[in-house]
Amino acid sequence: MTAIDNRRVDARDKVTGRTAYGADRVPEGLAYAMFATARIGKGRIVSVGTTAAEAVPGVRMVVTRFEPGELGEGSFVMGGGHGFQSFQPLLGDRVAYRGQPIALVVADTLVAATEAADLVTAEYEVEPFAVGLDADGATTVVQEEAIPLPFLADVKVGDADAAFAASPVRVEGTYEHAPQHQVPMELISSVVEWHGDRVIVHEGTQNAGALRHGLARQLGIDAANVEIRSPYVGGGFGQKNSLQPHLGPLAVVARRLGRPVKLVLPRPQTFHAASFRPASRHTVRLGADTSGKLLAAVHEVDQQTSRHDLFPCTATEVTSRLYGVPAFRGRQRLVQTDVQTPGYMRAPFESPATFAFESAVDELAYATGQDPVALRLANDTAVDPVSGHPFSSRYLAECLRRGAQRFGWADRNPEPGSMVAPDGASIGWGVAAGAYPCNVAPAVAHLSASVDGQVTVSVDGHEMGQGIRSAIALTVARDLGMAAGDVVVLVGDTRVAPQHLTAGSWGTATALPAVQSGLAELRKHLDVPASGDVDVAAAVAATGRDAVEVEVTSQAPEMLERSRAGLVAIAGPEFGEFSSFSWIAHFVEVRVEAGTRRIRVPRVVSVADCGRVASPVTAASQVRGAVVWGIGAALREESEVDDRFGGFLNTTLEEYPVPVNADVHDIDVSFIDEPDPLFNSAGVKGLGEVAMVGVAAAIANAVHHATGRRPRRLPIRLEHVL
Repeated sequence: MTAIDNRRVDARDKVTGRTAYGADRVPEGLAYAMFATARIGKGRIVSVGTTAAEAVPGVRMVVTRFEPGELGEGSFVMGGGHGFQSFQPLLGDRVAYRGQPIALVVADTLVAATEAADLVTAEYEVEPFAVGLDADGATTVVQEEAIPLPFLADVKVGDADAAFAASPVRVEGTYEHAPQHQVPMELISSVVEWHGDRVIVHEGTQNAGALRHGLARQLGIDAANVEIRSPYVGGGFGQKNSLQPHLGPLAVVARRLGRPVKLVLPRPQTFHAASFRPASRHTVRLGADTSGKLLAAVHEVDQQTSRHDLFPCTATEVTSRLYGVPAFRGRQRLVQTDVQTPGYMRAPFESPATFAFESAVDELAYATGQDPVALRLANDTAVDPVSGHPFSSRYLAECLRRGAQRFGWADRNPEPGSMVAPDGASIGWGVAAGAYPCNVAPAVAHLSASVDGQVTVSVDGHEMGQGIRSAIALTVARDLGMAAGDVVVLVGDTRVAPQHLTAGSWGTATALPAVQSGLAELRKHLDVPASGDVDVAAAVAATGRDAVEVEVTSQAPEMLERSRAGLVAIAGPEFGEFSSFSWIAHFVEVRVEAGTRRIRVPRVVSVADCGRVASPVTAASQVRGAVVWGIGAALREESEVDDRFGGFLNTTLEEYPVPVNADVHDIDVSFIDEPDPLFNSAGVKGLGEVAMVGVAAAIANAVHHATGRRPRRLPIRLEHVL
């Protein structure tokens, strides 16, 4: 077998600047666009003043409203549509939330467009608004009643309330999670150009299929005339997972002007122009016997949504499966507020949910006098307590044992405040478990082997920085015994495959099985053995052709048809006779400075069960990156709402603190690396999301161990540990 280089295949291009992102395209005759935005929290636009903006040299047009024949309404991705929300600005006089676009300026230069947008004025009729969970005017609905779909129903196993009331040991707490924004490095941006009746969009997106079909629907044209190119996303983390309201207007003005148009949203506008992690409140009740054996669990959630869409919550999908709890009740309610529709942010519901649930588990360990690791091991299960089916694989116990050994957990003094560093800082050690559902989407894979020995793979998927190109290239290289550099991977392009949404850690688990099936088919067409190294150039030459091509599809036909229409089409985590989840354990050390009470995280040990590790280098990077995200969620990040004027206040990276180099120290990553052939032929499970689940909980538990104070709200502030 040829030795395979496991390094990231696109690393050199990225660090040398050769990688081109959506906004890097500069076609001839390019014009620039910029939005003017609403400065009230809710109401009606009485008039918009554009005279000063139109007088700026270089301004080509200022649009305050599009006619229905030019631009249609939006559609919500979780309501059977294509967009992050159903509300489309610039179609009427309604202001649904602060920061929504009220005018679009197009100019010859970015400077002119920006200056003109700042000169747009408006008069409003202001209405009362609510932006927080407890704000006057916020309304609450029960999710399973408001959205009566089976997969969104509350989880109920046994009589959890009765079992909790009868439990010898009971703990109860309410935990709050602030709203947060994804702030990916690459800003939201698009370049739109028309070629006759065909429109080409260059945009960093996680869902080129939704952009294609959603834009076609809004413009009233055939989707065959819409082309989306997104070779690299530049970081999405959920923010770029569907059609956003800027694209339709941009396409219309590009067609009107007869020139390509580029829009790069300034960072402050991204806080209102795209989705965000909603605020949530979690009440957890745990009942157990005196040894810490769980008898009951109740997890109730209130989660923020918008007025125009119900963004569903699935927080209890994971917490109901973390342990073998015989009685569980979940309840999920949606609180309607005057914001843009919230959405997915890395480990969307699972990170806030496990912060609450795993904090309560830690409290239970103290209440029963049990070691937090031992208590978790005692409540392990091989059977899904919700479905009653076995898990396809579950190595959570091994994650906990290995993590404890690597961390040195045996040296922990369990008494809060008992461990002190030489400089006087309080030392805390905390642990938490995490899980994330394994889902899979349909995929089309096209493989072409050429006479020069190169193999090109075109497949559903988007390169968001997670390394899907490397995972695919290494899979092909290992199978055929060739250099990974001779494998060309094309993703994020509607010219080569439907491009289903890449999110929820299902990208690799979706693409790799399709690629493996394509490799098996390619071997047949090359007339070579079903396994072993292949001289690709010689095998192709022997066919008498310049290239040999095959195409395969995965998943059921009806799912593939949904994918071809740009709609979400996923299966899981229950698959008939088994359930499938990824698992992880995090061990964290914090140090709380004696005087300032500043919290540092000097080391983290994370052990993941994600099935077979397809690309070791990118997998380790995924976990380290997710741990950094967890540090941010626990100690830094909060989108501050403005109760006076609506919207969010801290809309720049200067004011929205994320972890920086000084916040990140030793992160020790390890993998169980046991294939899960029941889940798919490649044996891979998701990693990018589960890697963050439990980090914030482990940090909070470590802070309690260091200080004796139990954090019940994220992020943890200095005043919480004074």
